[in-house]
Amino acid sequence: MDSLSSGPVAEVLRRLHQEAEAADAALMQSLASETSSVEQAMRQVVEAEAKDLTGLYHGYADNFLSVSPTFGRFLYMCARSCKARRIVEFGSSMGISAIYMAAALRDMGGGRLIGTDLEPSKAERARANVTAAGLGDLVEFRVGDARQTLQSDMGGDVDMVMLDGAFTLYLPILKLLEPYLKPGAIIIGENAFAQAGGYIQYVRDYQNGYLSLPLSFDPERGNELTVRTK
Repeated sequence: MDSLSSGPVAEVLRRLHQEAEAADAALMQSLASETSSVEQAMRQVVEAEAKDLTGLYHGYADNFLSVSPTFGRFLYMCARSCKARRIVEFGSSMGISAIYMAAALRDMGGGRLIGTDLEPSKAERARANVTAAGLGDLVEFRVGDARQTLQSDMGGDVDMVMLDGAFTLYLPILKLLEPYLKPGAIIIGENAFAQAGGYIQYVRDYQNGYLSLPLSFDPERGNELTVRTK
């Protein structure tokens, strides 16, 4: 069973990817004109986070900043491969990646996805999009600083984590979730560049209980696949 191929999930995702492309076109063009690479653009974002993290992401309230269809399918496949029952997402934006992962939960018989976003308007739109895809009963969105909203109430062990929020918070959020991670849990860091708060160094050190590699099918974006080993 694969709900990405047809039906409400496929239709909603098709619409949302078109909306995302239109909404983010000007921003992507601006970043491309100002920088010579994706990594350089992300470095600028990291520097801006250090100055005013809340203000920076408030300025992106109307931008999707979402995963690509290819990466979305990768998330779906990861969730199915680890037979996830509980997934946590840091930085849900308009809910596109949440739909991919929640679709995997639905296709495996159910589960729970806990999503987060700093912007209330984004969380509201994400809820509407997830509901339109017929997945609303599987997803909870928590609004506010994830360092507070993810401190408790996970509801049990976590099988998969998607990190796609403020780059400099990847490591603090991962450490916050560590007590809940099952051995074999999958962690995916979107745009997890080495300079963003020490995340890459941490997950690539086996002594911390992880094995980790860059994703070769999308190397320029700095995406990282990590597995919990203890």
